[in-house]
Order: sequence, then C-alpha cells, then structure tokens
Amino acid sequence: MNAANDQALQVGAPSAPRTARERARAEITAEILNAARGYLATDGAPALSLRAIARDLGMASSALYRYFSSRDELLTRLIIDAYDSLGAAAEAGEATADRDDLAARLAAVCAAVRAWALAHPNEYALIYGSPVPGYVAPADTVRPASRVTALVLRIIVEAALAGRIPDPDTPDAEAQPVAAAVAPIRSYLPPGVPAPLVQRALMVWTNLFGVVSFELYGQLHGVVGEEPGDREAFFAACIQHWIHLTGIT
Repeated sequence: MNAANDQALQVGAPSAPRTARERARAEITAEILNAARGYLATDGAPALSLRAIARDLGMASSALYRYFSSRDELLTRLIIDAYDSLGAAAEAGEATADRDDLAARLAAVCAAVRAWALAHPNEYALIYGSPVPGYVAPADTVRPASRVTALVLRIIVEAALAGRIPDPDTPDAEAQPVAAAVAPIRSYLPPGVPAPLVQRALMVWTNLFGVVSFELYGQLHGVVGEEPGDREAFFAACIQHWIHLTGIT
C-alpha cells in the first residue's frame, strides 16, 4: 500500500493546547468528560444530564454549556473518544507484532480489541451497545469508528499485495453484489481496494465484535467456561478461524 493510501487509513491525534487559556479549557473539558463517564457507569447513556454533571462539578449549568451546548454534543464527544481509544489500543497492539508476520498482526488487533473492551465495559457499551433513544450520531463519528476496520483492511491489503492471499477476485456473477454490498464503507477508504478484500475485512470485523459483545454481555454464560483460561482459549480459536477466513498464508 502506498504512503498516500496508508495515510488515508489513519486518524491523526489532535494537537496539544498551547496557551494557558487553551490548557485551562482542556482541563475543565477533561473533568466534564470524566464525570460523564461516571454517569455512563452508574446510570447509562440515556440518563446523561448536563445539569447533573454541572452540579457534581460545582459549576453553574450556564458555565458548563460553554463547553458542551447539549447532551447530544457531549455524547458525541464521549463516543468519538471511545472509538479513538479503542482504535489506538488496536493500533498499539498491532505495532508490537513482527511486520512480516501478517497473521500475528491480525491476531494482535483482535486481542487488543477484546482487552480494551474488558477494561472499558462502559465505553464499549456506549459505542457497541443499545442505541441511545433520540440520539443520532453525526458524520464526524464515522472515521474514529472505522479505525479498527481500516487496520484490519490494511493488513489484508498488504497480504494481498505480497501475494499471501489467493486472488481476491470473485466470479463475475458474484462481483457486482459484493461491490454493491460494501459500497457504503468504500466511500471512506482509498480508491482501488477490491470489493472482495473489503468484504473479508468486514467479515472479520463483525465476527470480532460479535464474539466480544457476547462475552461482555453474558451471552457466553453456560456456553463457554467461566474461567479466564476458558474464554481466552475460545477467543484464540476464533482468531485462528478469522485468519483462515481472510485467506492470509
């Protein structure tokens, strides 16, 4: 993958505040976000209230509204932060694997996603749990939400370019339906990525988050053993299946 495409698949970190006023605003914003995350843990996203947060922080409601104009704006910031935190964890995990071991890199992404979800269950529930009634996520949540998917896709594309995935082309009778099915996400990706590779990345992505969600929300109770070693063994077997699914050799 060339440098332009690689850059297009990455999300840059915001620059640090430079002036004293910017730093003070960043500190108060962080306090508001931390208080909001506390409400996610105790009351859930639907009960999030700017007035309650202002009261807990000893701020006037009017002062807090200078930082977030509405509950939905605060929710959007929490969602973007959660997606970026998850994406950063996946990227950090992937970076620890040998660059030439593409299967190990994909496995590291999957393991990092699960570890982040187990360590941040409330933030995970915010982005992958039940929708918040009345809230519609704006378009600026899409790119942060795509970080893990883009990372999986990058690994698959690198494997294909290195000749380590069989020809991704599908028979003509199947090519058009696949291309149409993955058209929405392709608008956020560099041009020229074959639809079958996008399809494989999406299949890994949906399988990965499905298994993580089942574990986090208790759907594996009575199905997979409760001991950590049982869950880890099951998840490791899932990863090997997903690597086989991609076709990476």
